[in-house]
Amino acid sequence: MSEKAPRPLRVCYFGTYRANYNRNQIMIAGLRLAGIEVVECHATLWRGIEDRSWAASGGWLTPAFWVRLVRAYLGLLQKYRQVGSYDVLVVGYPGILDVFLARFLANLRGKPLVWDVVLSIYQVACERGWQQSRPTSLRLLNWVEGLALRMPHLGLLDTPFYADWFRKQYPRVHTPLEHVMIGVDERIYAASPPVGEAAPRPGRHESACRVLYYGTYLPNHGIRTILEAMQLLSDCPEIQLEMVGTGVESTQARELAAQWKLSNVTFVDWLDKPELAQRILQADIILGAFGNTLHSLVTIHNKTYEGLAMGKVVLTGDSPAMRQFFHPGEDVALCPQADPHALAQAILTLAADPALRKRIGENGRRHIQAHFTLRHTGAAFGEILRRLVDTCAR
Repeated sequence: MSEKAPRPLRVCYFGTYRANYNRNQIMIAGLRLAGIEVVECHATLWRGIEDRSWAASGGWLTPAFWVRLVRAYLGLLQKYRQVGSYDVLVVGYPGILDVFLARFLANLRGKPLVWDVVLSIYQVACERGWQQSRPTSLRLLNWVEGLALRMPHLGLLDTPFYADWFRKQYPRVHTPLEHVMIGVDERIYAASPPVGEAAPRPGRHESACRVLYYGTYLPNHGIRTILEAMQLLSDCPEIQLEMVGTGVESTQARELAAQWKLSNVTFVDWLDKPELAQRILQADIILGAFGNTLHSLVTIHNKTYEGLAMGKVVLTGDSPAMRQFFHPGEDVALCPQADPHALAQAILTLAADPALRKRIGENGRRHIQAHFTLRHTGAAFGEILRRLVDTCAR
């Protein structure tokens, strides 16, 4: 008589996590593809990047913030009562506050707790210069983050390099840390029409080389480096940069471009994912991140996976993380971080060689399909959860 198949794992995805954030969407979709049941228990607290920055830099002291927090958690608790049984509680990003409530709820049911940390909120604040402007808030954030890391039975990062940084930053915290690569949602970002055959944009000259940056203008993206490189390329009118998105340094970027009279740079506000995917298809070169910061060295940005998944050459900053998981010159193009001259030269090289762009882009697409799809993310995450559940059940 054959053995009965094990019951599928049931996961409660919990918190005020950003429901539209790539990491959360990919992790949830990946688990479901892996045959794991995911029940979302979510309430909205954060309205955007600047809203979180305001809270961390002192807004948390205001009555308005605490009213919002209480309302969000009352809503979460109401939804949690309807979740039913589950095997493991997962706190999505950002969960630096949620993880305290989650630990209490998981303990009541005797279930393991996983926090998808993703990145250090403290380090983000450091990269924004809080050491000088908000030192008290920075110290408090460091303390809260260290305390939050003690709550879960397991913490997740997106690369082993970031996990190593957390272990060194918080040596007294002994919570096990593992990593799950973010990968790409290939349902949205896929090379269709066929690689190299995207229809040209109306009005675009065939000899033009379209370079695309998109993102939230964070310090680790190296926005100034990108604009300085385009200033060096001002005598090459065939190379045009389009910058898509809004965020922390978007205003400064527009001011710099105006000050330097960069006619080779245009700005577009944020686009929905389907329209953004079309812009990627129409581009010749996708820019990654070039800031000389921790996050540029220990993470792999969404746009790297997405551009390569669509068969486009991605040019991004050199880092240990990139070299461990990709092959420079084969499936990705790298140049030194925070070096506008090196970036300008790399753009020139790629712009002058369509065959090279196509070869790297096609190799990158195959590499993504072989290692970084939703299926790969879900399998890796699911294996970690099953192992944790089995360990806690013994």
